[in-house]
Amino acid sequence: MRMTGAKDAVSVLVIEDDNVIGQHVEAGLRSHGYAVTRTRTGGSGLAEAARLPIDVVLLDLGLPDMDGIDVARQLRDEHPDVLILILTARSEEIDVIVGLDAGADDYLVKPFSLTVLLARLRAHLRRRPPAPEGPGEPVRIGDLTVDIAARRCRLGDREVELRPKEFELLAVLVKHPGQAVSRETLMARVWDENWFGPTKTLDVTMSSLRRRLQAAASAAHAPVALPDLTTLRGHGYRLDSPRSLDGN
Repeated sequence: MRMTGAKDAVSVLVIEDDNVIGQHVEAGLRSHGYAVTRTRTGGSGLAEAARLPIDVVLLDLGLPDMDGIDVARQLRDEHPDVLILILTARSEEIDVIVGLDAGADDYLVKPFSLTVLLARLRAHLRRRPPAPEGPGEPVRIGDLTVDIAARRCRLGDREVELRPKEFELLAVLVKHPGQAVSRETLMARVWDENWFGPTKTLDVTMSSLRRRLQAAASAAHAPVALPDLTTLRGHGYRLDSPRSLDGN
């Protein structure tokens, strides 16, 4: 994500067809120094994202031309580093989970206050990718290699494409192999120390990370030793050595 200073404002694309909400959000963001572009349809939003350097997308799910979930998926595929916050009147948990699993980083349920929106943006934009420690040597556990400095993940000889938050979550866990890492620690390091949004975001990101690693293992030409991402109920997660390496 491009982090900006006073002379280079954070660029926000608002995809919202409701004029009242859209104008309110646009005016509020501009008054706080953000550079804002607003569109009213999914198609025009995708076109603007392809044309402009965008840091953040505020995406309404109820668009007139296409489902916002499909827009979120396409944005994530084409712009992996863009921060996506979905704006939704769909308060059911399943709708929120689908949105997060489609690639969104966070969500706000309508009606929401501008103060909360601005706070969420500040929390996300403060977040930096984890800095490499020591010489920045890649970490290898079983056949999984994570190069934090280069932001690359390999399983055997296969490159594994991860979304930004998935990689950052894995990067925290590989620094502490075999150790329990609490939900609070993961939320602070991957999202923000002052995070006050839904912790369901962590579970959705972990589920997606598992699926990507398991898909890479299944696609490998030869068996690979994939570490286990173990859920510790009521606490957090732990990265365990592959069972095959333990002789089990």
